[in-house]
Amino acid sequence: MKKITNDILKEQIYYEKLENGLDVYFMPKHGFTKKYAVLATNYGSNELEFIPIGENEKIKVNEGIAHFLEHKMFEQPDGGNAFDKFSKWGASANAFTNFTTTAYLFSATENFYDSLEHLIDYVQTPYFTDENVEKEKGIIEQEIKMYDDDPEWNVYFNCLKALYVNYPVRVDIAGSVESIYKITKEELYKCYNTFYNPGNMALFVVGDLEVDKVIEVVKKVNHYDVAKLSNEIQKFYPEEPNRVNEKEKVAKFPISMPMFNIAFKDNKVGIRGNQLLRKEIVTEILIDIIFKRGSRLFEDLYMKGLINDNFGGGFSSQVDYGFTIIGGDSKDPKEVKRIILEHIEKYKKDGLNKEEFERVKKKKIGNFLKYFDSVNFIANNFISYNFKGINLLDYLDVVKDVTFEEVEERLNSHLKEEYCIISIVEPTKN
Repeated sequence: MKKITNDILKEQIYYEKLENGLDVYFMPKHGFTKKYAVLATNYGSNELEFIPIGENEKIKVNEGIAHFLEHKMFEQPDGGNAFDKFSKWGASANAFTNFTTTAYLFSATENFYDSLEHLIDYVQTPYFTDENVEKEKGIIEQEIKMYDDDPEWNVYFNCLKALYVNYPVRVDIAGSVESIYKITKEELYKCYNTFYNPGNMALFVVGDLEVDKVIEVVKKVNHYDVAKLSNEIQKFYPEEPNRVNEKEKVAKFPISMPMFNIAFKDNKVGIRGNQLLRKEIVTEILIDIIFKRGSRLFEDLYMKGLINDNFGGGFSSQVDYGFTIIGGDSKDPKEVKRIILEHIEKYKKDGLNKEEFERVKKKKIGNFLKYFDSVNFIANNFISYNFKGINLLDYLDVVKDVTFEEVEERLNSHLKEEYCIISIVEPTKN
């Protein structure tokens, strides 16, 4: 295996691409009792139009199918559930689907290699029948309805619908009740055979383990019965204009205090690797300076009784889309938006504080080093970055290299009123 080392972090990662194309990564963490593995595919809810492997024509699948497929992967041909074996070995297993990735993971303190073998085995063993697909529709329908009743979920997805005109990030990850009832086992197999190809996947293992044993187990159980991926999967997305879709979106829920998301659409997209990582870090530093607790803006809003401790912001950074989002509770969300835009213009006019920039930068470095005590953080962030062409071990080098001038430029180019929207959930009148 190839060894990738970072002298500052004093960490190393072993890497090998298997013959079938699967990328395998292992980070030794000596002295840690917890061990963690995540097997992920570069496939999420945004992938609705693509050319299936072995075919020539583009198809469009039903919304929510990536999430549906994740649910069905736990059902086994023998009638059992993949979770059963993890429980028997004392491992804690889970899975998730987001806009860009589907991941299957577990953590354990013992019987790790048995659990690792099982993880790889069940993700390679799809079992879809007309009956079990129909049964799952009712389960996912209840999940969708549960989120439909969640004001936090609604204020967030209404925010995305306001930001994006066409891009599928505006579509709920689970789809709609209407779309999931159109899903068939044939459609599931088509998505599985295309996106669960080992050439489109990565495995990351971290813990106090032996590298030779890890790769031995992986190769032993790696029996994918699919053609090796020779080229990138052809995926298609609708053209997204630079403008926002709606400036304001309002919904009503039985809550006591209005909730809001204020967001800025990022139009600097289509970049990968450390260039993308740099944009992410620059934007996060900017958000920290302007919106964090103790900032001029925070104090102004707080002293006017317009926000509480739930106020905060972050940046979502992907290859083809991105957005800054600020959320919280307020008796007057529109006034919060007005004051935020007012402060942003003042920052643009007066400039940022260089000492504050240096302080935030040092804080990011400290937090990143602290997070390396968490195997969950290491594995999940490595996988997320890996599919964007980024090596997690490069993070510190990029942070240290970011300049004050880059953050000021990002302030002027990204936080613009024309790219700003507000999503509000108001209390119902009764």
